Amino acid sequence: MVEIKTLAGREAQALWYVASGVADLRPAKAASGPGQALVRTLWSGLSRGTERLVFNGRVPASEFERMSAPLQEGSLPFPVKYGYCAVGLVEDAPDAPDLVGRAVFCLHPHQTLFAAPLAMLTPLPAGLSPRRAVIAANMETALNALWDSGAGPGDRVTVVGAGLVGLLVAYLAAGLPGADVTVVDLDAGRRPIAESFGARFAVPGDYGAPGDADVVFHASAAAAGLKAALGAAGLEARVVELSWYGEGDVPAPLGGAFHSRRLSFVSSQVGHVAATRRPRWTYARRLAKAVELLADPRLDALITAEVPFADLPKALPQLLAPGAKGLATVVRYEGSEGG
Repeated sequence: MVEIKTLAGREAQALWYVASGVADLRPAKAASGPGQALVRTLWSGLSRGTERLVFNGRVPASEFERMSAPLQEGSLPFPVKYGYCAVGLVEDAPDAPDLVGRAVFCLHPHQTLFAAPLAMLTPLPAGLSPRRAVIAANMETALNALWDSGAGPGDRVTVVGAGLVGLLVAYLAAGLPGADVTVVDLDAGRRPIAESFGARFAVPGDYGAPGDADVVFHASAAAAGLKAALGAAGLEARVVELSWYGEGDVPAPLGGAFHSRRLSFVSSQVGHVAATRRPRWTYARRLAKAVELLADPRLDALITAEVPFADLPKALPQLLAPGAKGLATVVRYEGSEGG
């Protein structure tokens, strides 16, 4: 029997990953203490990339500490209470009574009711849909990647991989004045979303202008996508790697013209604020900005599946299967309403 550390307080349920491909709901307790708030969850988001690796036990042992979620319980690989995209209503906050009744975002696992430090709560701006707000962590990743890339007004930007993060990068890049953004993906069904964000869309075989991009983002998590990303980069361009491969080894085609074109190949990961912003931006400031950037209703198109919390354990094998259709999946909790 796994010992679960809990706070004395109200009954709750939490999702635990317990073995490769297996999850269940376990009891938890939550009570707000000094410097904390009690939050009733309305929605949480399933991170397909990271949580697929956690669910299948494919996080490398060397990355257990770095990949730990801020408020997880247990430890990687199993059993672990994992997740970091929760939105809920503050029900109690002894040290911050003004927060009571406010909708907040928190980097917390999937759980019906939880206590969290006040410093980890980001209040939602007025009018922001709590359902849409679950993708704040993904928007934060995209924002950090744009900073890492150095992309600016007028740049030709190519995004290879039209998953959730790739499309959020395209959304932000298309907002740069005069930027020319192209999204490349095998799934032509992503075209309407990319175009609604102001970007072009191309499937790999139809991408007719390789080798001229000022900045390229790779977010496909596939060797073929990485090859396409390097091929799209112009002379002395920067290629930003956003894919997380877990234990997988991926061939990087660094022969051919890679050196003669003097390409820069850099990683971007949300665990650190981008170096160009780090002297001035805290994690809290970055997350607050990511939440603010979700005000656009066009972003609702990125949420393509919804599952009740009670059904999550049996739904996960299909939702996190390799090649699963769709983009963001949100988890609906009792008492939540649409929008």
